[in-house]
Amino acid sequence: MSTQPDAGSLSFHPAPAAAPLPRMVAAQAGLEVRMILRNGEQLLLTIVIPVLVLVLFASVQVMDLGTRAARVNFLTPGVLALAVMSTAFTGLAIGTGFERRYGALKRLGATPLPRWGLLLAKALAVLAVEALQVTLLAVVAQALGWDPRGSALAVLLLLLAGTAAFSTLALLMAGTLRAEATLAAANLVYLLLLVSGGIAVPLDRFPASARPVLEALPAGALSQALREVLRDGHGLPWGALGVLLAWAAVAGTLAARTFRWE
Repeated sequence: MSTQPDAGSLSFHPAPAAAPLPRMVAAQAGLEVRMILRNGEQLLLTIVIPVLVLVLFASVQVMDLGTRAARVNFLTPGVLALAVMSTAFTGLAIGTGFERRYGALKRLGATPLPRWGLLLAKALAVLAVEALQVTLLAVVAQALGWDPRGSALAVLLLLLAGTAAFSTLALLMAGTLRAEATLAAANLVYLLLLVSGGIAVPLDRFPASARPVLEALPAGALSQALREVLRDGHGLPWGALGVLLAWAAVAGTLAARTFRWE
């Protein structure tokens, strides 16, 4: 007896539909991560430079920070802040700016993936790359003699708040400026904050009149807060956390109102 189904009972009508939203967001986030890691300039910015800053300044007595162990304990929190800034601000701003220039954002906005889903995918990609950065930097710092203290939860909250502040600033810049202007401005801000953000140079080495301003910037607030937790063993610095969240709220509101997709 034949077990083949009756051809008349089969339906060959296609049933086109968009994939479930979580799957679309995950696929887009995976694509964003691969694009970051395949880009040589992005890899230099997100991985190589933070590691070089940590190793170089820990190995060479550029300024009087005490013993090598003291230098590593000072530098590591600042370099973690630098890693967040390089991915969530500079890399995201430049990448999004050129996607907007080439029309990629406009085309992605016409797909079943909603625009807020695209932004969510970008945020997830940033967090994934930052997880790789933090892991690598922690391993390198441990090899150099790093002695971390404080609460891991406090560090996580600060990193997430810093990511929110820098990523909203990146979207504000990328959504309003031309791609070439975004490229120049993002790199300039990166260099300025690398010097004046408490990453490699203590903020107390700057004039007293400038310190309140530097501490109110996202880089200064994040690096100092991470240093208070990881080096000094303090609890969560609520003041610095508030500064980061305030930057995220203001920049996020402005980005939502001014961001142009084409």
